[in-house]
Amino acid sequence: MSQSGSQAAAFFRDVRRSRTIWLVRGEYGSSTHLSADGVQSLPFWSTSARAQRAAKVWGHGLRVASIPLDTWVEHVLPDAARDGLVIGINWSGPRLIGWSFTSAEVLNRLAAAD
Repeated sequence: MSQSGSQAAAFFRDVRRSRTIWLVRGEYGSSTHLSADGVQSLPFWSTSARAQRAAKVWGHGLRVASIPLDTWVEHVLPDAARDGLVIGINWSGPRLIGWSFTSAEVLNRLAAAD
């Protein structure tokens, strides 16, 4: 399994267990970033430590925040789908790269993570 694949698998396993999603945000909220294939992505992490590493890489005074899994599923994913964004999952490494999925793919993978 690739590094991105293992990070994605960890994301779904971790969030099913903790029921918490982590994000990096600035003064004006979360920002989108280009995924590896150039699509606007809204990245999230499965643990506070992973999100803190991302905030450190991106810098600019960013901080981590959490959101309950149920709220993320009911509000964030539909909003992202409506806005044409994909969901970045546990991006890692010095350039913060990893897999991104559509909201529908995220929901399918969450269901399969049981």
